[in-house]
Amino acid sequence: MSRIAIIRKKAKLRGLLGIRARLVILALILVCPMMLDRVRLLEHTRATQLTAVANNVATLAQRAADAQREVISSVEAVLKSAAYIHAGASQIGRGCSILRASLRVDLPSVRMLSVADANGTIHCSTSAMYVGADVSQRAYFRKALEIHDFVVSDFLVGAQSGKGTILAAYPVSAVDAGEEAVLIAGINLDWLSDIMSNLAGHAGLSVALVDGEGTVLAASPDQRSQIGHKLDAVPLAFALGANPRDRELATAHDDDGRLLTVSRITGTNARLVTTLDENVVSATINQEIRTAYLELGLVCLIALLGALIAAERLIVKPISMLTSTARQFALGDWSARAERARLPSEFQPLARAFNAMAAQLGQRERELVATNNSLTVMASMDLLSGLANRRGFQSRLDFEWMRAVQNGHGVALLMLDVDHFKMFNDSYGHPEGDACLSRIGEALAGVANDTGGFAARYGGEEFCLLLPESDAATAATVGETVRATVERLALPHRTSVFQRVTISVGVAAALPTDSNAPSELVEAADAALYAAKHRGRNTVVEHAITRIADPVSMAIAS
Repeated sequence: MSRIAIIRKKAKLRGLLGIRARLVILALILVCPMMLDRVRLLEHTRATQLTAVANNVATLAQRAADAQREVISSVEAVLKSAAYIHAGASQIGRGCSILRASLRVDLPSVRMLSVADANGTIHCSTSAMYVGADVSQRAYFRKALEIHDFVVSDFLVGAQSGKGTILAAYPVSAVDAGEEAVLIAGINLDWLSDIMSNLAGHAGLSVALVDGEGTVLAASPDQRSQIGHKLDAVPLAFALGANPRDRELATAHDDDGRLLTVSRITGTNARLVTTLDENVVSATINQEIRTAYLELGLVCLIALLGALIAAERLIVKPISMLTSTARQFALGDWSARAERARLPSEFQPLARAFNAMAAQLGQRERELVATNNSLTVMASMDLLSGLANRRGFQSRLDFEWMRAVQNGHGVALLMLDVDHFKMFNDSYGHPEGDACLSRIGEALAGVANDTGGFAARYGGEEFCLLLPESDAATAATVGETVRATVERLALPHRTSVFQRVTISVGVAAALPTDSNAPSELVEAADAALYAAKHRGRNTVVEHAITRIADPVSMAIAS
């Protein structure tokens, strides 16, 4: 890449990164760390809250699982006690009556207590409606006889009550090998739900006790409508698939951002399933984060607007004012000055320096203009004679010609030449020659002043006198006056036939139009001067330029 291209790119970059852009970047640099720190703090707060809620829920779920285990353990203890009582009473033939009399079923976790024989027929129960019922086909009954241990059923609907429940069974053979009977207790599902009441009211939290098939056995008070129904697909699959050890939790997250926790109830197929919807839990903090983001956005916007306004008022506007003043000054308004009262204090020293510089430049410019005017005058003056030089004469001739064209009046010109001036210089020397020309210039200036003409030294010993608004006759009279005035000076000239300094005068007059030029008048006067020299010098010869019918042709009449 060439050096020129690099310089152009740097200049373009500097143009893009103006004062406004730099201040905006500075504002962002100041605000962004604050924004990032605020966002980090909010995200940390959200994570902390979610962790705290999850830990709290895990603790509550563990306590609920322990409570459920205690209920099951109490039911197991009741059944075992009843088994010992029944085994002892059966030996004297009063098993059922003694069981009823000796064991009051007033526990909140047990609805009823029944005894079924080996064939599954209930022959004794604390609730008469169950006597005679056949439970031989119930899985929990067969399993209790098979394993000779405590068994809890899955959710089932009672044939007599028509209500959903779960039953616990304990074979008497576990304490008396000769007795083939099974004690059955109906567990109070409402009580199981009541012990989870401390989990109600937590946003996004769902707690359910499910059996081995995934049917809800108990739930917190605000979710009891789920009892007897299957769990949702994802929690159900996790609850049935997880196999935590006793009193341990299995946890996982699903695709919807829910935290799933499963705790096994010892001695049963039941599991306590806790579902925590983190989106619901974090809704409040998310709203706070959105509000904080909005506040941060407003702060950034206000900071950027403040930076732009500050840049506009405190930097850009003062610079624009100074630039405008400098531009006016550059265009020739030497009175332009920066108004310090309207500028910030930081720019006032610059304004003072600018005004001082402008004052000095203005003074120098005026001096330069005066000097140029003086030089212009000097350039148009002949220092020896004190008259205008040929350049000054040409400028005046052009002006008077243009004015004559506009006003329609004539212009006359006298061309003068000192007779035998070369011989005068040879005889008297150049200093005397210069003195002679100076005297003639003074005399010609006097005539010009009297007649309203313009006198000039045309070159060497030649002079000219321009007479505005004059005709040929007036010009001839003035020419004679000039010739006589010079002759009266009586400047000695021993090599001249007149023994004094004399001049020859050529006179020409014209009526200027757009079709002729000032040079024609000069040529005519010069021709007249040439004629005067040929007529013996010290004389006046008149030539006139006359416009005839043909606009192209010119005639010189003598």
